[in-house]
Amino acid sequence: MATLPSGNRDSFSSKFGVIAAAAGSAVGLGNIWRFPLVTTQNGGGAFLLLYVGFIIFIGIPVMLSEFSIGRRAQLNAFGSFKKLAPKTPWYLVGSLGIITAFAILSFYSAVAGWTLEYLVQSLTGKLLHTDDLVKNFSDFSSNPYRPVVWQLVIMTITGLVVYGGIKKGIEKFTKILMPVLAILIAFVVIRSVTLPGAMKGVRYLFIPDWSVVNFKTVLMALGQAAFSLSVGMGTLITYGSYIQKDNHLLKTASQVAFTDTFIAILASLMVIPAIFAFSVGSIDQMSPGPGLVFEVLPLVFKAMPGGVVFAVIFFFLLCVAALTSTISVLEVVVAYLKEELGFSRGKATLIASVSISVLGVLATLSFGVLSGFHIIGKTIFGLLDFASANIMLTFGALLIVVFVGWKLKKENFLDEISNGAKLKSSLYRVVFFIIKYIAPVAIGIIAVAALFIKGIT
Repeated sequence: MATLPSGNRDSFSSKFGVIAAAAGSAVGLGNIWRFPLVTTQNGGGAFLLLYVGFIIFIGIPVMLSEFSIGRRAQLNAFGSFKKLAPKTPWYLVGSLGIITAFAILSFYSAVAGWTLEYLVQSLTGKLLHTDDLVKNFSDFSSNPYRPVVWQLVIMTITGLVVYGGIKKGIEKFTKILMPVLAILIAFVVIRSVTLPGAMKGVRYLFIPDWSVVNFKTVLMALGQAAFSLSVGMGTLITYGSYIQKDNHLLKTASQVAFTDTFIAILASLMVIPAIFAFSVGSIDQMSPGPGLVFEVLPLVFKAMPGGVVFAVIFFFLLCVAALTSTISVLEVVVAYLKEELGFSRGKATLIASVSISVLGVLATLSFGVLSGFHIIGKTIFGLLDFASANIMLTFGALLIVVFVGWKLKKENFLDEISNGAKLKSSLYRVVFFIIKYIAPVAIGIIAVAALFIKGIT
């Protein structure tokens, strides 16, 4: 296979571009429909403190592992392992990352399409005039046409952005989308926390309740921290290969982690106080995911003064959050096709987008005409979701930190994150110690627990 020389590669033009793209990859629908409820159902402030601690001591070092692999090799996920560990099976870790990205985008694009449908329903007024929101979602998701159309629209937009390349495509659009996302969330947060009765939700979210914290809570905080930063599927390796050599990787990783955490907390302030303000159900009985976003929150908007406006803003920001993630995941596959198989960016983008869309359509139809088709007891959508979240991501991340800690020489890692010894910090050796000894144990525990405990990753 033909690997292109690193000199032919595009790269991010600014530090803000790097942060916007990497944070955009990390910030997705999970920040909005998973993090708020997982936090409130697991001790509120107690869970937050655990989560932030794990982000600092596990999430950032794991992110640095991926960044360092990509920037050192200046290649895609597959090519990076092949170059840094020639004539060894380590390239299979890169292959796993590409397969994981392919699988995730297949079903994630289906979910992203749902956000477009609900944006349209909000704009037309249909959503807030629907009496049975559960039936509304069920009727839409099982429809044989509409979800497929929206899924293909999402893939088309994603493909067009990725086709533009790194500077003119991914960086250009994420530098616009990320600030827009933050502004929209902040706008809804202000409305949410000023609703009558909202402060009860704020207290529920931020005041630690240590009585509900147990081993599972710690595992969930660890899993959320480890995988909220988009690790384990080659995205950060691919983006790392586009980071210029004078960029401070530790600072960049910290800024991306801060941005992702900040958006997740803002999302919690957007969702939870509003649910409390209108008493639309018991927080403890709610499940993170589509049910919260497409069935529970519309009840809030229906009861809220000016709810139509806030529904439109909310589902628009969901679309933005989805796109910042789909763009990064598609680039993993495109970079592989471009650099390993020698395709042009245009051809690679078309092949990746079409092939992912084919599987994505099958996943989308799992809620309708293909709902009776099961593989090992799961629908196509369910299998892709379970396999990627519980197996491929966790074992991919585990193998990546093992590679950096035990295969890639320590001096090579330190040389990369110190920009050839130009940057001095005693933290570098601490980070390497975490990567070599602590991160593999932590992620290994998650990998095992993910197979037996629902909702860890």
